[in-house]
Amino acid sequence: MPDDTPTQILVQANLSETMKVDSRDGDHLGSVHAFMVHKASGRTTHAVLSLGGFLGMGKSFYPLPFSLLQYDPVRDGFVVTIDRRMLEGGPSWANNAPVFDQSYADRVASYYQVGGENLAVG
Repeated sequence: MPDDTPTQILVQANLSETMKVDSRDGDHLGSVHAFMVHKASGRTTHAVLSLGGFLGMGKSFYPLPFSLLQYDPVRDGFVVTIDRRMLEGGPSWANNAPVFDQSYADRVASYYQVGGENLAVG
């Protein structure tokens, strides 16, 4: 009997155009590379920020709970209230994205000191 359990609860939705991310003070931090979307509910749980790099090389990717981003229509981008040092010290990857399962989502939530989400609920 085959196992019909999905391999991952979240799916990564890459953006074709980047959306900038600034600090509340107006410093440019990076851009949104992708959103992590719950497969069953369609709800966005995390944004994956892209920082650094030159000509597409040397970028690092940082998952951030979506609740920490606010869209600013004047800036036409997202604003976060955390500073660059905290972001750069958080969970990240350069080449191979981790499996974004419940334990990884809990690790990200714990680092940013926000309430975790039960991904099984959606």
